[in-house]
Amino acid sequence: MGILYVVPTPVGNLEDITMRALRLLREADFILAEDTRTSGKLLKHFDIQVSMYSHHKFNEHKTVGSLAERIRSCEHHVALVSDAGTPAISDPGFMLVRECVRNGVEVQCLPGATAFVPALVSSGLPCDKFVFEGFLPQKKGRQTRLAKLKDEDRTIIFYESPYRVLKTLTQLAEAFGPQREAAAVREISKLHEECVRGTLAELVEHFTKHEPRGEFVLLVGSSLCPEAEGEAEE
Repeated sequence: MGILYVVPTPVGNLEDITMRALRLLREADFILAEDTRTSGKLLKHFDIQVSMYSHHKFNEHKTVGSLAERIRSCEHHVALVSDAGTPAISDPGFMLVRECVRNGVEVQCLPGATAFVPALVSSGLPCDKFVFEGFLPQKKGRQTRLAKLKDEDRTIIFYESPYRVLKTLTQLAEAFGPQREAAAVREISKLHEECVRGTLAELVEHFTKHEPRGEFVLLVGSSLCPEAEGEAEE
């Protein structure tokens, strides 16, 4: 029986990849990639010559069954990668992992790069307890979700694109209160990595003056923090 290896890839600096990840990518029978063009650059950089096949959010629901069966019956060792970070964390991968588990296929996930962990630690916000929300719903259910998170007593983590950062920070300030402590971390492990810390109101002011660029991790402090005075009324 084959094995599915879930292989994290760098979110920025290519040196962040592990030696084990490189070995397993070289030894894989084939690689499932979110975008073969993006992963192709990584493989070329490390001189890895293994066949790749597309596995992304638009086709995964159609292919997971046949892929899991292929891994189970043909003793293939398959590596699953996303464009950056750990597959299945706000990226394709969960459906294949679930199908492999259901079919008795061994799944091994390597430790490695993911954007929210370094963002959380560098933010200065409490990191002993936190909740990862990923991307908020873009339209339907967005305000409902924010209302449910208003009284969350753990640090809250969101992913966001640069095109919606200012809008999201504004909505967070309206939902949680402008004085809630927060941080916005962008371009993790890249040349222009930056962590902007302050209240939600201060972050809104900052990104009103400075155009958001790069992929963002937004972090909001606990509702129980002393700094959370003056929060929006229910």
